[in-house]
Amino acid sequence: MDPLLKNFGPLGLEKIAGKVFAGERINEAEALALYACPDLNAVGLLANHVRERKNGDRTTYILNRYLNYSNVCVLSCQFCAFYRRQGQEGAFEYRLDELIAKAKQAHAEGLTEIHSVGGLHPRLPFSFYLDFVRGIKEACPGMRVKAFTAVEIRHLAERIAKKPIRETLELLIEAGLDSLTGGGAEIFDPVIRDQICRGKETAEEWLEVHRIWHRLGKTSTCTMLYGHIEEPRHRVDHLRRLRELQDETGGFTALIPYAYEPENNKMAPQARVGGREDLRNIAVSRIYLDNFDHLTAYWISMTLPIAQVAQSFGADDLHGTIQEELIFHMAGSQTPQEQTRVRLEKAIREAGRVPTQRDTFYRAVAEAGTGT
Repeated sequence: MDPLLKNFGPLGLEKIAGKVFAGERINEAEALALYACPDLNAVGLLANHVRERKNGDRTTYILNRYLNYSNVCVLSCQFCAFYRRQGQEGAFEYRLDELIAKAKQAHAEGLTEIHSVGGLHPRLPFSFYLDFVRGIKEACPGMRVKAFTAVEIRHLAERIAKKPIRETLELLIEAGLDSLTGGGAEIFDPVIRDQICRGKETAEEWLEVHRIWHRLGKTSTCTMLYGHIEEPRHRVDHLRRLRELQDETGGFTALIPYAYEPENNKMAPQARVGGREDLRNIAVSRIYLDNFDHLTAYWISMTLPIAQVAQSFGADDLHGTIQEELIFHMAGSQTPQEQTRVRLEKAIREAGRVPTQRDTFYRAVAEAGTGT
């Protein structure tokens, strides 16, 4: 027996560790055992093995900017502090020229991606979204546009454009859309979903949009919202559904898990989960999602210091510079609204990793200091 495996025997993880070191897939019961394991460092060791097998010592980041075009929304998700009704105090809606100007500024600063999501606006025409994407691509040569959640796409297709989802996506691709965002997934379990985002599209409807997008030859990210009323079994169910779609399409580039921010919403007050839970969720996700190449430590949610540690618990990406993040900060997040390239690279180096700039598709652009 491998001497290393004996270290996991007292924890009841010897069989799971054997699978991980052999590159074999773990099942849902084994993922639950990892969530329940009292030794977080042991789980982290397994996750780090997977991370280094897939990505070595490289940790990536992207030079990006967030552009939220509007927070006006027809839904009123219980966990959300971002949405407003039209005319309500705090509601905003940018004009196209304002959005393009912000994109041009980002482009001039050397940023490579515009990341944009918004509320389900009841009145903006479909042409607004097409012109938004097209306008950025025309004004900012080489800029990638990663925009819209699966929930936004269904809203555009079914309520605004009144077209099939596939045709709606094809028109957005024609306008220049490069990638869908992973938002709106929350937790897939229908009972939990009904309690935290009643009225939002079902898990099956969310997955269908990404399935169609992937079949069009495109890629996307996916997310998980944890730390509210869900239990580990709900997280594992969520991961299972993502892994199954990835088996089918191979179109997900990365999972981006983030914790529920408990302030300024309709849910009962509670404390945000701590860094240990952030690290455990990163680690279990990395081990379970054997068919995902990348896993992002979202510093906006977990803070940059915890994201540094997460690089030893399975994460190989720190997301990006972001600039002007609104959704988490309107929910009460106290993290900075942006990071500089220097701070991200410093956080990566201090964790013993190699900072590497990436593009929207998680492809390496340049290792820091190498010029390659």
